[in-house]
Amino acid sequence: MINRLRSRASAGAAEPPVRERSSIGVIIAIWALILLMIIPEGFDYDVQNGALGLIPTEGSPFSRTMWLLLLGSSLGLTLSRSGVALKLLRQINPWLFVFMGLAAFSAFWSIDPEVTVRRVLRLVTIVLAAMSLAVTSSQTNRFQSVLRPLLTTLLVASIIFVIVAPELAIMQSDRPELIGAWRGLTTQKNVLGSLAAISLILWVHAWLNNESRGWVVLVGAAVSAICLVNSRSTSSLMATAFSIVLMLMLLRSPPGLRRYLPYLIGLFAATLLVYSLAVLNLVPGSDLLLSPITAITGKDQTFSGRSAIWAVLNEHISYRPWLGSGFGAYWVQTPDSPSMDMVRRLYFYPIEGHNGYLDVINDLGAVGGLCLVAYLVAFLRQGLKIFAALRPQGALYLVLIFEQLVGNLSESRWFNVLAFDFVIMTLVTVSMGKNLLELRQSRPAAPDGAARGTVKGAARPLAARWRRPA
Repeated sequence: MINRLRSRASAGAAEPPVRERSSIGVIIAIWALILLMIIPEGFDYDVQNGALGLIPTEGSPFSRTMWLLLLGSSLGLTLSRSGVALKLLRQINPWLFVFMGLAAFSAFWSIDPEVTVRRVLRLVTIVLAAMSLAVTSSQTNRFQSVLRPLLTTLLVASIIFVIVAPELAIMQSDRPELIGAWRGLTTQKNVLGSLAAISLILWVHAWLNNESRGWVVLVGAAVSAICLVNSRSTSSLMATAFSIVLMLMLLRSPPGLRRYLPYLIGLFAATLLVYSLAVLNLVPGSDLLLSPITAITGKDQTFSGRSAIWAVLNEHISYRPWLGSGFGAYWVQTPDSPSMDMVRRLYFYPIEGHNGYLDVINDLGAVGGLCLVAYLVAFLRQGLKIFAALRPQGALYLVLIFEQLVGNLSESRWFNVLAFDFVIMTLVTVSMGKNLLELRQSRPAAPDGAARGTVKGAARPLAARWRRPA
């Protein structure tokens, strides 16, 4: 085993110049991708005010050029490590690729095939960008080491933007839930809230695992908390509170309770599934089940009017219950789009269904919904496997999926290529595959014996790659 690790180290010693250049290139690509997702094109913040006709179906020539550059660079970086990429493909959650295939085939029955094809291309670009990050780095915690500075920089810039241009950085609306709500550099308050929530989770995780200096953690967490509170996104606030409590349980629980953690995670997942059905009014006694959530969030039983949106969506789903309307084809603001029923019946255009589960079913029917459930089950299984070998990293993945499970109750994030959260969860999914690949490659070097010894032996080479800032 020692000789094998030495040979790996000596082999890796000859590669640093190439790896370093690739790492810089892929980090630039990830930063560009997230900037494209959260900042309105040309800093035109009026485009997100929800007025009819302001939301374009496709990007400008500049936007399309940037996405094509991202697609080409991500593909090139991934192919430059084709050997690792092929092995990685076998470890990534397979239901991500099943969903991609279903989304691509939905162009044949889509109500707007051209939009579906564009959304699929964006989906492929995001997945390739995530793979390029995984194959060009051997750092186990590369995911958070790249994202923490990026998200914190965006939040600091958002605070500065609020001070310099409050008329743009603060929502200009007379609706009670929007009055004084920050959106910073992002398109709307919920995007800023989600960005701040994930950033705060990453900083709390860094503090619990000593991944950064104390004062850096304090500054990063404070910036994230300021943006989270001022975004007035109750969904993000609730998801963050839930996630941090879960993280403390996973990383600071007494040794005697650790054997029960997988059952606890399963209980949490089942509870969230029940609440997902209750929100959509698909289980009896919904009023009783939802009363704690409405008390915490301050929303009424309609979830700030979301139930009316869900009613229109459910009606449309009934026309195409099995395969849906086509990936991304429903929310197109054109006169002949069926989503215009929202304007005719609700007198406003919501842009999304405000429920990630419902929007997936609307796009790809019951088949798509089953793919989503299978993806979530596989994600939890992989997360628990990593948690058993690499506790800090596995805990972070599990916490992030639960943050999304909560957030998707009132926002559309699952497989939504227009949502910043989908980029994050794709990075998480591929990073998990990379960790599992490293565990599998290290396993033959573990001492023979019980399975527990095998897991510990597999974790040692990964622990050696856990790089902390100086």
